[in-house]
This record gives sequence, C-alpha cells and structure tokens, in this order.
Amino acid sequence: MSLNTTLIRSLKAPPRPVWEEPPSKAGLTAKGGLLLLCCLGVLGPLWIVVVTSLSPKPVIDQVGGLVVIPRGITFINYTELLSGGQVSRAIMVSVGVTFFGTLFSMAVSVLGAYGLSRPGSLGHRYFLMTIMATMFFGAGLIPTYLLVQALGLTDTYLSLILPSAVSVFNVLVLRAFFMGISPELTESARIDGASEPRILLTIIMPLSRAVIAVISLFYAVGYWSAWFNASIYLSDQEMLPLQNVLIQLVQKGTEAPTGLQQAVHTGELSSLGLQMAVMVLALIPVAVASPFVQRHFKKGMLTGAIKG
Repeated sequence: MSLNTTLIRSLKAPPRPVWEEPPSKAGLTAKGGLLLLCCLGVLGPLWIVVVTSLSPKPVIDQVGGLVVIPRGITFINYTELLSGGQVSRAIMVSVGVTFFGTLFSMAVSVLGAYGLSRPGSLGHRYFLMTIMATMFFGAGLIPTYLLVQALGLTDTYLSLILPSAVSVFNVLVLRAFFMGISPELTESARIDGASEPRILLTIIMPLSRAVIAVISLFYAVGYWSAWFNASIYLSDQEMLPLQNVLIQLVQKGTEAPTGLQQAVHTGELSSLGLQMAVMVLALIPVAVASPFVQRHFKKGMLTGAIKG
C-alpha cells in the first residue's frame, strides 16, 4: 500500500452513526406516505364537517348522514345561526370571556413570572416552591366549588375566568425566558433611575414578544374551548358559552338551538347540518389565530425552555 493511499484514508472522516446518514429514497417515500396519512387523518374529518354544514337538507337526507362529496352549497345554516338567538348570544359570551380572560391571565402571569425571575426578590424561593406544588396537588372539585360559591361568583362570568386564570406551566415558561435576558440591560436601566414597572414594560416585554404571543395563544385557546366551569357554575341557559351549546347539540342530542326547532320540524333546516355549522363556528377562531403566532411558537417555547 502506497504512502499516499494510507494518508488519504487517515484523513477521511470517521464513520457516522446510522441515524446521521442521509435518508434513502425508500425512507423518504415512507416518511412522505406517513405524513400524508397523518394529514388525511386530521383534514378528512374537518372536510366532512365543513361540507355537511354547507350542504342543503335534501342532500343530507339523501346520503343519510354526513356528506363527503359536495352536492350543492348553501349558507342557510350559518345565516340562521347568526341571525340571533342562543348561538349568537353564546358566541358573544365566548368572545368576551376569551378576550378579557386572556388579558387578565397574561397580566397576572407576566407580573408573577417577572417577580419570580428576580433571584433577590422577597420570598422568591418560597413563592416558587408554593406555586410549583399546585402542579401536583389540587384542592379538588368540591372545595373549589364551595369557594366560588362563598365568593358569590356562581352565575357570573367571573366564574369562567378566575378559577382557571393562571397556569403554573405558563408562568414557569415566562420566568425561564425572563431569566435568559441579559441582566446587564436591567442593571443599566436601574442605574439610569428606571423603576421595576418601567423595566418590565420597556425592556423585558419588548424582548419577550415571541413567548408572550405563544402563552397568549395558550390562554386564548383554553378560554375559548373551556366548557367545564360553565357547566357547574352557570345555571342560566342564557349565559352559556358556545362550547356548552355545542355539547347540548351534539353530545346530548338536542334537536336544534332555541328558536330554530320550528324550521327543523318543517323541513327547512337539517338538525345535523346545524350541528356541523356550530362545530365550524367553534373552530374558526383557533384556525384563524394560529397562523399569526406560528412563527413565534418555536422561538418562544424552545428559547424559554433552554435558557431556563
């Protein structure tokens, strides 16, 4: 063996593990097929729900249930649902609870996370251990209900916000992100005479837009999708949010929202079409909001977790 051949072999990179090798054509094909099946599994049911909600009653009656292939499009289900009545009122309740609940939860979470991110703050370790303990131990449903009742919050919209206003996980993610911000920035601001609220508003929050956007989405989706608090704290049907109306329509088999039973009985509307239309209305806000914060999701979650 010549000296040059030995030198070239010695300069070659060591063999890489199997999982670091570039995928083969068969592997790429298998991955593509698996991703396609996953997409079909997610988008297929959504397609059926949307098509059924847009189908006329004769088409739904002809196929005997859910419609897969469109055979005519009508928006009568949506126009009737949004023309007033229980569903329109439930949508307004859900929008209000989601908006004000998200604002309140973010204000409390940001303030709590900022205080816990300052190692020298009063009672820092005690408060941190206390809130972390609530992730593993809870009071239970009955004590929580008795507390809400004692505070006079039953049959009020505050009962849909306050019992679940703060998520410890979200506070810890915000805290980890705040701790990753260079302390030199805050120290220089303090030297210039800036107060803690001003430091939080002008330095910490602008640098934390990504994680704040992600946590806001978490809270908003949680409030929009919540139904349990309303089912135990609200007895007035007029105050129910959209998710509880949807449960009454689909899970409990209620024929139609209040004010639309006559149209269903006369054959103008399909009960199944109305149910699917309410489901689409419940999905629209999440589907619309998600793309706007998608670009912040990876940066917000991973950076907060790694720097913590």
